[in-house]
Amino acid sequence: MAGTFSQIYIQYVFAVKGRENLLHKEWRNEVFKYISGIIKGKNQKSIIVNGVADHVHVFVGLRPAMAIADLVRDIKNNSSNFINDSKFLKQKFS
Repeated sequence: MAGTFSQIYIQYVFAVKGRENLLHKEWRNEVFKYISGIIKGKNQKSIIVNGVADHVHVFVGLRPAMAIADLVRDIKNNSSNFINDSKFLKQKFS
């Protein structure tokens, strides 16, 4: 074979701590774009990033060389830091 390509499609669902309605509509799309950027920065394919006030859905085309847990960790850490650094909320987001 001249070349082989494989990709795994995974859907992640991230819930806000305590399922609180903290992802406000005014800035929610900024967070979704930021998450897409994280995924793209890891050389993965962001297919859909969307959600509502208490959770986010992420549908990703994942290359097999990338560990699922590593991508999830990076998305959760970086997006939480983005929300906190942007001061979208008065309290700490997690």
